[in-house]
Amino acid sequence: MSKPVLVRQLSYLSATALVISNMIGVGIFTTTGFLAGDLGEPWLVIGIWFVGAALALAGALCYSELAVNFPRSGGEYVYLTEAWGPTWGFINGWVSFFAGFSAPIAAAVLAICAYLAVFFPALGAGTPAFASLSLGIATIEIGPLQLVACAIVLAFTAINIVGASQVAAVQNALTITKLAVIGSLLLLGFTLGNGDWGHFSEGMTRTSSTPLATQFATSLVFVFYGYSGWNAAVYVAEEIRRPERTLPLALITGTITVALIYAALNVLYIYATPLAGMAGVQAVGAGAAIALFGERAGGWFSIAMALSLLATVNAMSMIGPRVYYAMAQNNAFFPVAARLHPRWQSPWVAVVAQGACCCLLILTGTFESLASYIGFTLFFLSALAVLAIFKFRRRPGWKRSRWVDVAYPAIPLLYVAMNGWVFYFFARSGQVEGWWAIATVAAGALVYRLWLRPTASATADRQ
Repeated sequence: MSKPVLVRQLSYLSATALVISNMIGVGIFTTTGFLAGDLGEPWLVIGIWFVGAALALAGALCYSELAVNFPRSGGEYVYLTEAWGPTWGFINGWVSFFAGFSAPIAAAVLAICAYLAVFFPALGAGTPAFASLSLGIATIEIGPLQLVACAIVLAFTAINIVGASQVAAVQNALTITKLAVIGSLLLLGFTLGNGDWGHFSEGMTRTSSTPLATQFATSLVFVFYGYSGWNAAVYVAEEIRRPERTLPLALITGTITVALIYAALNVLYIYATPLAGMAGVQAVGAGAAIALFGERAGGWFSIAMALSLLATVNAMSMIGPRVYYAMAQNNAFFPVAARLHPRWQSPWVAVVAQGACCCLLILTGTFESLASYIGFTLFFLSALAVLAIFKFRRRPGWKRSRWVDVAYPAIPLLYVAMNGWVFYFFARSGQVEGWWAIATVAAGALVYRLWLRPTASATADRQ
């Protein structure tokens, strides 16, 4: 009996929709307020999103070449393992556990609470905690915000243990809600909203004392976070029809579409509120909706945005444990992650571990720190994957993408160099999130060397 294989059934439209739905997440609803205070000029706030779009597009083009040559599941795990060895494959899974899934879930839940704070002020980030405990390297805080955020995480953890089959239907409904909220906000905001185009001529005194060039580079980390998900289609490359043609087109179309949506939303934010009014505000979408439509209507928009952000929590709560499960089956992650629940056939150990990590991050971090950590860590690993193209192109039989050949080696060099530029200035700025990212990678290498590499070798010997 032949081994079952995946069917190439995803069209160009399906692949493009996958990219768009994965990219539009928490970042665009939450980070513009931080950028406003850091950059101080409307044109810089909007322009930095176009810089991020160009970078995401360069990465997408390079990933399309990698995916065509390695058309199997795994994404960066496959590329890093093939290029730099199994240690980096494990590090990718290790980083995915912390920065790829757990931290984004925690950040998304904190963002949801920020939007709910319009009606429930106790969920605001400024609400005092009931208790706190200093651990030296971090401080655990427990208050209304943390309790509600952890409750949301635990609810989705339970759902993904006992009811994973129903999660897909919920995901579709939440994604439709998210797109409907964005479309309604843009349409009604520009046609009926109480905005002012004069806000675009109103700058503000920057809240950061960091030189502008350095701040622009470090602020790109927030934009990286907003654009994360541009590589979604490469994870299903094995199921896409005519991947040599379809993958690059889907990645390009999806990235450009999201860039235009992000630009429109940022224009709307500034049309609704001057930079000084949104600086440092996490729920910037809620502030814009209230300014455009008034307290009552804007408040309901805020609730709708909070519900739409549940799509991110739902998707990552389901996908993350399946990634760890697949890696564990290949002896590339902790074996316990491959355990299935005897009744519900879900990777329950991985689901519970991810939920526990999310709660720990919620208790010890803020949204701003989590967003910086996510953006910095994930783009560092993607830069290593793109860098591998220079190594792979020396292999006989390597399929070169004509999209990359148009400006090779400029396209991969742009992606790697921009990431290096951001890495340099982010490290110089002394922000602790950069060092946490480096520590995460280093810890992954240490764990693999001391624990998993001997285990994998013993398993290989037995086989």
